[in-house]
Amino acid sequence: MSSEIRNVVIVGSGVMGSGIAQAVAIKGFNVTVVDLNEQLIQKARNYIEKILNRVGRRKFNDDQLKIEEFVRTSMTRVFVTTNLLEAVKDADLVIEAIVENLETKQKMFKSIDSVAKASTIFASNTSSIPISMIAKNSKRLDRFCGLHFFNPVAMMELLEVIRIPETSEATYQLVMAFGKKLGKTCVTCKDTPGFIVNRLLSPFINEALTMLEEDVATKEDIDAAMKLGAGHPMGPFELCDLVGLDVIHNARKFYHDQFPDIPFFAPSTIVDKMVKEGKLGVKSGEGFYNYK
Repeated sequence: MSSEIRNVVIVGSGVMGSGIAQAVAIKGFNVTVVDLNEQLIQKARNYIEKILNRVGRRKFNDDQLKIEEFVRTSMTRVFVTTNLLEAVKDADLVIEAIVENLETKQKMFKSIDSVAKASTIFASNTSSIPISMIAKNSKRLDRFCGLHFFNPVAMMELLEVIRIPETSEATYQLVMAFGKKLGKTCVTCKDTPGFIVNRLLSPFINEALTMLEEDVATKEDIDAAMKLGAGHPMGPFELCDLVGLDVIHNARKFYHDQFPDIPFFAPSTIVDKMVKEGKLGVKSGEGFYNYK
């Protein structure tokens, strides 16, 4: 196994995939973002550059020359492609950040298992699906783990590192060192649905939705109460909008299928309705709140 990670491939160019890519590029790693078509990967490249400009403004206090040099240098390490098999050939680490669907994730990893180097580490950025289920058909269980970043990646300091029973100590140490090089605080978790943060957030969000359905309080008052009374940076409905109602919907559906007897994993009528209407939160311009 390689003693260090240099070349990183991100599969999936959405908000999370692009966010991870900029965080990786800033710290001197080469990063290749892969998605299905040219339009998606060019959109991702533009989004990464936009995030880098924001980071540069904070970092250099609006010194335009330093910002431009920072963005230019970082972008020399960012590559985009639609050719997944070609991209993973030289990868030291592949991070999956595609749709939250078990079969889709399994199929993606299976397609690259025999193409990637023997030393390449596979990681999923899933927020809810157990890593052991995603890795089920992989031939490199000792080099498989979860790396769960949080949105927005540039701002959020936490990285959950999830070990399955087969994850080797060498793999674990490499990804922990990688996370720390990105400037993240790394916490370790055994393979459990939702890991640490989302396992705790599931009942919290569920109860907020139940209170709204029962007309106990408005979404605005519930959010204000949790921010001012519990010291949360945002309320549960603001959080749902930021994460994405589609992500919340898919996670709850997965949890409910796996654990039908646990009430706070049950589907939400409100969330299901909003997803059908295309109200996905910040990403679509409207969710519990309007962002247009």
